[in-house]
Amino acid sequence: MRKRPLVYGHRGARAELPENTMLAFERALEVGADALEMDVHMTRDGVVVVIHDKDGRRVANDAACVRDSAWSTVRRWRTGNAFVDAQGERPFAGDARFSVPAFEEVLEAFPGVLLNVDLKQVEPDMVPAFVRLVRGARAEDRVRIASFSTRNLARARHLGYAGETGLGGAEVLRLWATPLAALRRMPLDGTAAQVPLRQGPVDLTTPSFLAKCRALGVRVDYWTVDDPAVARDLFARGADGFITDDPRALAAAFPA
Repeated sequence: MRKRPLVYGHRGARAELPENTMLAFERALEVGADALEMDVHMTRDGVVVVIHDKDGRRVANDAACVRDSAWSTVRRWRTGNAFVDAQGERPFAGDARFSVPAFEEVLEAFPGVLLNVDLKQVEPDMVPAFVRLVRGARAEDRVRIASFSTRNLARARHLGYAGETGLGGAEVLRLWATPLAALRRMPLDGTAAQVPLRQGPVDLTTPSFLAKCRALGVRVDYWTVDDPAVARDLFARGADGFITDDPRALAAAFPA
């Protein structure tokens, strides 16, 4: 019997500190997150870096694209600009403590922690570099590859990635729309449906959807869930985990 859901820090403890930074990841684990969720792109010189957007405009007031920039440039971006506190202020703008980490740094800093990594960049292809990096760190057993890009996921699977992969958007829709018997005959390749509560008109929280996922052995993690009451209701329905901006609140709702 499931005792509690898995709590993922969405881009770290994003409610408290600038997203996708080492301090945000540390804080998420400190306040009770079980796992870390993050996004990656690749620099012009082949370094996989942890940042959500394709450029630095939102987080660092720099319009340069990651894929067109050298790592020596991206690592100097101060990424506190996107954090807005309850008073509407930006207390971390320009703060040198908050910068873009290389994914390799994250792997080294958090041994044993499950990392759920959204491969954002499609062109140039970053999947081989990412797979090599994870394999080199012998971390395939704790790095789940996720992506909205079905192409990125297919690429990782084609390369023989031994770790888990999530389901892309098209795969989630197939999971929702296809009868269980047909899915058993032609199973999905991914192991995790990481989904919003709704996708357009489609309600992804229904008992029938969750039951189908359980029958297929597909875990269901919802994003972005910050309300403990909502999380408790979804867990009672059969959800496996929650990707949250506020891991402190969600972890407190499900004491170990």
